[in-house]
Amino acid sequence: MLTNKSFVKKTRKGSIVKVVREHYLRDDIWCGSQACSQCKHQDPILHNSPVIESDLCKFTHYLLPDTNVVLHQIDVLEDSIIKNVIILQTVQQEVKHRSLPNYRRLKDIITNRDKKFYVFTNEHHRETFTDRNPGETANDYNDRVIRQAAKWYNSHLKAVTQDKAGIKVVLLTNDRANKEKAQQEGLLVYTVHEYVKSLVGKPELVDRLAQLAQEEHVNKKKDQDITVDGGKKVLFPEHLHAGQIQSGIKSGRYKQGAFQASRENYREAYINVHGEEKQVFIKGLANQNRGVDGDVVAIEMLPEDQWTCPSSLMATDESKKEEDAEKDLENDDEKAKAVPAEKKGEVLPTGRVVGIIKRNWRPYCGVLQPSSISGTTRHLFMAAERKIPKIRIETRQAESLMGNRIIVSIDSWPRTSRYPLGHFVRKLGGIGDKDTENEVLLLEHDVPHQTFSETVLSFLPKMPWCITKEDETVREDLRWIDVASVDPPGCTDIDDALHCRDLENGNLEVGVHIADVSHFIRPGNALDEEASSRGTTVYLCDKRIDMVPDLLSSNLCSLRGGEERLAFSCIWELTHTADIVKTRFCKSIIKSRAAFTYEEAQMKIDDKSQNDALSKSLRGLNKLAKILKQQRLDNGALVLASAEVRFDVDSETHDPIDVIQKQLRETNSMVEEFMLLANISVAMKIQEEFPQCALLRRHPSPAPSSYEPVIKAALAKGVKLEVDSGHALATSLDKAVLEGEPYFNRLLRMMTTRCMTQALYFSCGTLPEEEYLHYGLATPIYTHFTSPIRRYSDVIVHRMLAVAINADKSYPDLLEKMKIQTLCNNLNYRHRMAQYAGRASVNLHTQIFFKDKVLDEEGYVLFVRRNAVQIFIPKYGLEGTLFLKPEGAPNQKSVFQYNEEEITQVAGNVTLRMFDPVIVQVSSERSNIQHTRLRLRLVKPIVPGFSVAPKDTSDVEPPTKKQKTR
Repeated sequence: MLTNKSFVKKTRKGSIVKVVREHYLRDDIWCGSQACSQCKHQDPILHNSPVIESDLCKFTHYLLPDTNVVLHQIDVLEDSIIKNVIILQTVQQEVKHRSLPNYRRLKDIITNRDKKFYVFTNEHHRETFTDRNPGETANDYNDRVIRQAAKWYNSHLKAVTQDKAGIKVVLLTNDRANKEKAQQEGLLVYTVHEYVKSLVGKPELVDRLAQLAQEEHVNKKKDQDITVDGGKKVLFPEHLHAGQIQSGIKSGRYKQGAFQASRENYREAYINVHGEEKQVFIKGLANQNRGVDGDVVAIEMLPEDQWTCPSSLMATDESKKEEDAEKDLENDDEKAKAVPAEKKGEVLPTGRVVGIIKRNWRPYCGVLQPSSISGTTRHLFMAAERKIPKIRIETRQAESLMGNRIIVSIDSWPRTSRYPLGHFVRKLGGIGDKDTENEVLLLEHDVPHQTFSETVLSFLPKMPWCITKEDETVREDLRWIDVASVDPPGCTDIDDALHCRDLENGNLEVGVHIADVSHFIRPGNALDEEASSRGTTVYLCDKRIDMVPDLLSSNLCSLRGGEERLAFSCIWELTHTADIVKTRFCKSIIKSRAAFTYEEAQMKIDDKSQNDALSKSLRGLNKLAKILKQQRLDNGALVLASAEVRFDVDSETHDPIDVIQKQLRETNSMVEEFMLLANISVAMKIQEEFPQCALLRRHPSPAPSSYEPVIKAALAKGVKLEVDSGHALATSLDKAVLEGEPYFNRLLRMMTTRCMTQALYFSCGTLPEEEYLHYGLATPIYTHFTSPIRRYSDVIVHRMLAVAINADKSYPDLLEKMKIQTLCNNLNYRHRMAQYAGRASVNLHTQIFFKDKVLDEEGYVLFVRRNAVQIFIPKYGLEGTLFLKPEGAPNQKSVFQYNEEEITQVAGNVTLRMFDPVIVQVSSERSNIQHTRLRLRLVKPIVPGFSVAPKDTSDVEPPTKKQKTR
């Protein structure tokens, strides 16, 4: 049967158009029940005798949830006790439209055969389709469609089952109006709260019910602020509705941006406004107006005479009870004004949040805050991420959850509540347990770490695998060339190998050979989609979360020594002065002669008695790499610094027993230079072939204002930094050397690194060519080609290069610049989260290392705050906070005085400035069950009444006498 479906929509230009589409209705859409004898199922999903112990429903029944139940109660639906559920097409599409994360979770539930969730295509079934009535709202129409489907299911199952009573369908809704209409129509309907509370087999499931701030029939009006009945005191301003926000943004009164909470002061936040260089500063909890880190918000700028700047005070929410926190909020204005702008020239554009455009809430890991009230069900949850406010939840399992890491989701944040309302999701494990803490950091950084599904694994090559005659026909055979790889010790996912050999014309041939991952991962299959979603391999201190299954990452794609492998080769003819004569690319077959570590390769280069082919190749590569590096530096490439460490671990407990700074050798630089050269060469080739959609990588030039903190810090030491260009900055950093302060230059480079924006993947058709620049590398064009085992960006680049040299066929998604840009957005996000997860893993292992230790270590002052100084400890590559108030006496006045003009802390004849050397005593502070941190105590310089005695009896001098070797 053919009918028409019409609707109106608003175009980008603002005009309203009516759209009419043909809509097909069918009779052969099955109900999905095993009990049905009428529908011609091939593989019915719903059980023929569904049983779940319920005080309300003491009969066999299926569940049919409406859209809001799926959206808000997905944690309940994921529980193993909830089975035999009908998901309507209408519900599934609306969930996809309103919450993509919940839609993905719903898809995962549906694909789990044990859960028995069946998707019924109600909008194409002749008896469940219904037209929208004139004047009917979209929400009312969807509710009516859901009721119509529930009514059909009840009558259908009653007619087709042998049991006279039949299997009933229970409609679940929290919408009061929808429930009343369903009851009037004779349907069996309950709220999700009523149904869950009736479940005999799992009473604790009640804790996972979302706490909505109001009845959902009111909440459907998305442009209405969240409020709570009951006469509670209003604590926050009302949010503007969507229409007001939209017109305000259009007129320029309001701005739209991403809410970024401060890690250092919970009363402060920043808004990243698209297209504007400077962030907008938000001061005070009332002005934050219930914004949560990651939300997209609307802000109103304050008058310029009310602009201020971030406080130099570090502050955390220490409230033990919600009542205390409410009093804290009432005094918010007074506290916000307590720290004026230090200097008029340092004020930031300041605003306030007036509305929420999009909530980006996610499940949060953390712990319950101990309650002073025995037996209470109301508790405050403290998230592991400091940027997230405490969350109020209700749970009857508090006693068993104390001392454990748990996951909590936010449901709402009414104006009358100091904290957002949420619900308990699940328990992870004990606080301090390394496996639990690893799970926390992976979840907090949104790192996909589930095992690869059977569907994904089904696209792997069958074993035993070997290179075929067809491969040999279409590839260049380079197995005769002496190729070798150089990697860190223990590396099993070897992406790249190199060679260098003399040519008859006196020039040199250099080859970079990269694992041909795109041969094994074909576009559009489940393996490709999984790799695309993961985006990157994530390296933690004690494990690796692979982007692709181990069979590829550590075996078939890994360029292991002595084994034949498929590769994608970039081969240059170079002069002895590293000038490129010719570049070519080819799909190849190689056989690596050896897999060296950096140290082994360096020893082979340095040992002049070794003159075999590999030794000569490595020496040739090393010589050319030094020339290439100097050329880059002469062009203005930056040499920046970061603190990288590795851990020696106990072979049995796998706990860290020593921390060692990573040592860089010439071979590290040798490999890096040729990877950079290959990436640049490939970028030029694919941009030439795909001028509108090539996947490239850019590093935007930092705004001059972003350098202000480091410029000021350097001037205090008599050093002037030039930041007009990358070349000027590189030159001034090279000159920034102070006699007697050997660590000054490295600290300055570390601080400079932090002033820069991150490099980003992009589709070249979305930006003008002048914005392709990679600032840090001083190259006009760049991409990633050399690590396809661990970066999905490189897989796409391989596909583009293969098409460019006629080694493979193209496909539609490869040619659409916006699809490539959407992919790049995900890759940028995954790459950033992987970096954060890696740093968090280092911090975790550092905490474990210091668990039972108290050590005196050399450090340097990185930043000076009003109540603390940030200390960098080179030996461990870590930063810690040295608080300047006496321990155990928070109300006692500090012996230090903060000098706002010079940004120093002064105590008697001792002055602490940025870059100053200190000796600090490092131990693990575990009084805060949520945020275990390193406790730093000042040893030297000696401040009477504040400094502590050295741990060792030997006199320890600050690190001004000698330079640490690297």
